[in-house]
Amino acid sequence: MKIIYFATCITICSLYAAQPIQPVFQDEFQLSNFQAILFTTLMMAPLGFAPLFYGYLLESFPAKVMVRWALFGLGILELVFSLTDNYLLLLAIRAVQGLMIPAILTSLMSYISYTSPLEKVQHAIATYIAATIMGGFLGRFLSAFFTDLFGWRFFFFILGMFLLLTCYLLRDMARDVKMRYARPKVSKIVELLKTREFFWLYAVIFCLFFVFSALMNFLPFELKQMAPASGEASIGLLYFGYSMGILVSLNSRVIIRFFGNEPDAIRAGIVIFALGTLTFMVEHYLIMFLGMFIFCMGLFMAHSLLSGLVNKLAQENKAIANGLYISFYYTGGTLGSVLPGVFFEHFGWQVFLLVLLLMLCMALLFTRFLKMAIIAG
Repeated sequence: MKIIYFATCITICSLYAAQPIQPVFQDEFQLSNFQAILFTTLMMAPLGFAPLFYGYLLESFPAKVMVRWALFGLGILELVFSLTDNYLLLLAIRAVQGLMIPAILTSLMSYISYTSPLEKVQHAIATYIAATIMGGFLGRFLSAFFTDLFGWRFFFFILGMFLLLTCYLLRDMARDVKMRYARPKVSKIVELLKTREFFWLYAVIFCLFFVFSALMNFLPFELKQMAPASGEASIGLLYFGYSMGILVSLNSRVIIRFFGNEPDAIRAGIVIFALGTLTFMVEHYLIMFLGMFIFCMGLFMAHSLLSGLVNKLAQENKAIANGLYISFYYTGGTLGSVLPGVFFEHFGWQVFLLVLLLMLCMALLFTRFLKMAIIAG
């Protein structure tokens, strides 16, 4: 199972490697903020709809086949990306990679949920979330760190090699016979969305990742405005706050026992998330560095609990339920990485953060509805 979590980690590395060095792309290719942000947004956008499609495929085809081919393609394109000088071609590569990443994540998440005993699903998914957090941290931190040392191309080349290695290491992955069901109909998706528990759960994660993606995408530009002479490594160091995310994800069962139930624990995570967002109002690097620990702890506390809850609630068609979860997650992230930029460009950092706090208030309201739906169900 360790190689499954490693594959998750290296895949997420690929997704977020460009985010902290978007100002570098902006300078090298003479881009606007919006054009630079596309390096992350275009790769994230397909994750808003593709997981649903892959969820369908997983009902008929083994996860092993999908995940290995997707890792191979992702690795090859990462190598090509590291050797390319044309801006439009770079964007095209990122967009195609965005189609491969949900194939990997949906396959791995569903594989874990199907191969884990029911009483251990929550912990197994929390470990998966911890692997995504580690990937998000390493992708951002190492990309920024190696950019300062060797330029931005070096890390993408190394990443491509590791993806190909992971593809090879997964050759002994067990064939998941349990996941071979008849292809579900659209009615199955509608049925899930009509179920109040799932609807409010998906609405909550949409809001949370909208906020998270927005801050992570525009933070490098804010830091450059605060200290234009600072190196990329200083941006990468800010992501050490991710360590709190790993801590809370691996202790999800303890958190649930403390609060008594998942919705109340999720609500507490959102409040912590909002407090972390507030700390970024203080435009000082050290305060932001410390605030990132609070920010990440709150987000990943809620995220790990929501991920476990969707697998706990989904007795059938887990692949579709997970695909929808990832779709709402990344649709929120895609919109969050672009839309709040209007407020950042025209009204500044403080108003930008106020908009994000309003989204978190909505998430708290949706969590209340989620708890009511679970009690009623």
